[in-house]
This record gives sequence, C-alpha cells and structure tokens, in this order.
Amino acid sequence: MAEQFEISDEMRAKIGWESPPWKYEVTTTSVRAFARGVGYTDPVYFDIDAAQEAGYRNLPAPPTYLGTPVFIPGKSEDTFSFPLDSSPDINPGLSGLLDGGTETEYLDSICAGDTLTVVNRLKNLEVKDTKSLGKMLIVTTEISYTNQEDKLVAIQRGQTIFY
Repeated sequence: MAEQFEISDEMRAKIGWESPPWKYEVTTTSVRAFARGVGYTDPVYFDIDAAQEAGYRNLPAPPTYLGTPVFIPGKSEDTFSFPLDSSPDINPGLSGLLDGGTETEYLDSICAGDTLTVVNRLKNLEVKDTKSLGKMLIVTTEISYTNQEDKLVAIQRGQTIFY
C-alpha cells in the first residue's frame, strides 16, 4: 500500500504520448471465432448472406471485438501481438495493478475485410487517495481505430490503476 505517491515531472511529461500506428485485421475467421467464443448465436456473425441481408457489407465485428493486432516477430510482444512500444513507459514504481475499466465508442461499422490502424494515446495521470489501498495512480488512455478508408470507426477509452 502506497501511503506517499506523487506524479513526477518525468511522468507528467508523458501525457500526450502517442504510440506509432499499428495494423489490426478483421477477418471472417476472427469474427466467427470471437462470436463463437463469447456465445453469440446471431447468424450475422457467421453467415455472410445473413450479414448482407441485415445491411452489413460483410460479417460485422461483434461488440468489443476490434480486430487482431498483426504479429511481426521482433516488433510485437509474444502474448497478445501488441507492438513492443504500444504503451507509454511511466514506471510508477507501484506493485499493484487493476483494470479500471474500458468503454468503446463506435462511430461506424467494423466488418470482416477491414484493416484498422490503431494508435494509443496517454490522456491523463491522476492520483487518488483510498482508505483501503492508499494512494493510487490512475492512467487514462484513448485508442483510436481508423479503417482502410481513413475513417475513424471507434475510440476506446480505458483506465489502468496502479497502487
């Protein structure tokens, strides 16, 4: 439990940091696998004809699925395929870590066949004091998803809590 913690000037200077762009692919296989994995049964996620009859150009990406990062050996991390430099290095020195939540704002449809360019931005750092965990650092990020037509299709905002 951290009784004392302050955001350093070095950490504060990282606000506004932006990752290099990275490609995410949305494929028919990945849409079907994700939909099946989370238990969706709507035919639009599995049958291209059903998707097109419902007004989609191809299988739509199910809620919360925003494509799969393209894995490039030596440039991607091994577990999730994110680029090695996809998050700011703020080194808070706090050992505890919590997911503070994520919200996704959809601005247009995302369908199989789309290639998304993804950029992560550090939006804010904030210290909060809690009774049970002491001082916490809340890191707020915003990730933009732009399709192959250069149209912003989704924004994901998230918080990570260090304590």
